[in-house]
Amino acid sequence: MLYSLTGKVVHTDIGGVAVQCGGVAFYCAASQNTLRKVGSPGAEVTLYTYLSVREDAMDLFGFSDPQEQSCFKLLIGVTGVGPKAALAILSEMTPERLALCVASGDAKSITKAQGVGNKLAQRVVLELKDKFKAEVPAVFTGDAEAAGVVSASKNCEEAVSALEMLGYGRSEASAAVGKLDSALPTETLIKQALRALAKQL
Repeated sequence: MLYSLTGKVVHTDIGGVAVQCGGVAFYCAASQNTLRKVGSPGAEVTLYTYLSVREDAMDLFGFSDPQEQSCFKLLIGVTGVGPKAALAILSEMTPERLALCVASGDAKSITKAQGVGNKLAQRVVLELKDKFKAEVPAVFTGDAEAAGVVSASKNCEEAVSALEMLGYGRSEASAAVGKLDSALPTETLIKQALRALAKQL
């Protein structure tokens, strides 16, 4: 399984980007958010990938960061959401925003993605939230020394939930959010926590 590609951008179009690695150019379908970040032909880039294998085709998808890659995998696991719809959603919103929409039950924002109707958006929220709730309690308490002191405010709860959606463990998500100002907007909490978590890698 291909996890990532690092090489030179040789071509971009409205649907994806071709990256040359060791003399071979791999075309990756990509979201508009990723395409805005890869740069013009000649730029060096790393894309995190997902290989879809079907009876009649093999499609490679590329993402600018692991969070978008993770969100794509979650989305295509939802009933009725194929790769095209998943890319449309990720073109409309960042992984942080998608995680916040799911955590807060905001299906309306997801319908802004091209080709995604209200029923499909509601299914995204319901199926991902159900999967999410199996692992995440409604209120995050835990060990204050190990996980940080997390405010019981709605913003902090939603931020920790969103980080869980992006693949982080409860303890590390709680610790990251617990170090921030709980009065900040939820999306700001998510972004700042992601930056802090990235520095720990």
